[in-house]
Amino acid sequence: MPIYDFHCHLSPQEIADDRRFDNLGQIWLEGDHYKWRALRSAGVDESLITGKETSDYEKYMAWANTVPKTLGNPLYHWTHLELRRPFGITGTLFGPDTAESIWTQCNEKLATPAFSARGIMQQMNVRMVGTTDDPIDSLEYHRQIAADDSIDIEVAPSWRPDKVFKIELDGFVDYLGKLEAAADVSITRFDDLRQALTRRLDHFAACGCRASDHGIETLRFAPVPDDAQLDAILGIRLAGETLSELEIAQFTTAVLVWLGRQYAAR
Repeated sequence: MPIYDFHCHLSPQEIADDRRFDNLGQIWLEGDHYKWRALRSAGVDESLITGKETSDYEKYMAWANTVPKTLGNPLYHWTHLELRRPFGITGTLFGPDTAESIWTQCNEKLATPAFSARGIMQQMNVRMVGTTDDPIDSLEYHRQIAADDSIDIEVAPSWRPDKVFKIELDGFVDYLGKLEAAADVSITRFDDLRQALTRRLDHFAACGCRASDHGIETLRFAPVPDDAQLDAILGIRLAGETLSELEIAQFTTAVLVWLGRQYAAR
C-alpha cells in the first residue's frame, strides 16, 4: 500500500541529497525528539542524547539500555517495527544484550544504496510526504527535489508558524528579525506582520504547500482587538517588556484567526 504522509519530520535536505547514514545510531537518534524525551525521562545524561562529545555508538547504547524501560509506551513498539522494516530483524527484543548484534546487522545494510534516505522511502512505497517548515525557511530543497526528474517522491512543505503567534517566548523578537529578512518587510505594526506573513504564504504556496500545522500547547482565546491595540501589544513586546496574559491571548487569537482566513482563501 502506498504511503501519503501529510505530516512528518523528515529533512528535505537529506531527501534532496539522498543522504547515506554511517550507522544505526545516526539514523535512529540524530533527530528523533521522541526518543530524546524518553532518554531524558530515564535519567540519561544530555551528553548521551544531543552532546557533541559522545560517539554515535555511545548514544546508541544509551538507547539500548533505555528501550526495555519503555515497555507499554508506543516507542517500544515503534523501535521494534523500525527494526523489522526495513532492516528485517525479527524474533529479537532490542536491549543491551542484543544491541551489538543488531548494530552490526543494520550497519551492513546502511552501507548499501537501498538504505539511503530515498532508498528507504522507496522500499516503504512512500509516494508523498509533507515536511514541517517554518515561515522563514527558504524551501530551497523542496524546489531542488521538484526539479529533479529522478526523484519520484513528492516532498511538499507544510506551514508551521508557531514562532509567529507565541509572542511570549524569549526568542520572539529575534525571530521577527529573521521573518523581516525572509519577507523583506520591516515589522513594527501588526499590519506589517500580516504583510510579511502574506509574502511567506505566497512563497510556500508556490513551492507546493497545501497544509498548515500548529503546535498549540495552551489555546488562549480573547476577542480580537482593533489594529491600534494590536500595534500597542506588538510595540510592548518589541521593547522587551512583559505582556499580560490578556495581551498574549489577544495577540495569539488575532494571528490565528487571520491565518485561518488566509488558509480558507487559498
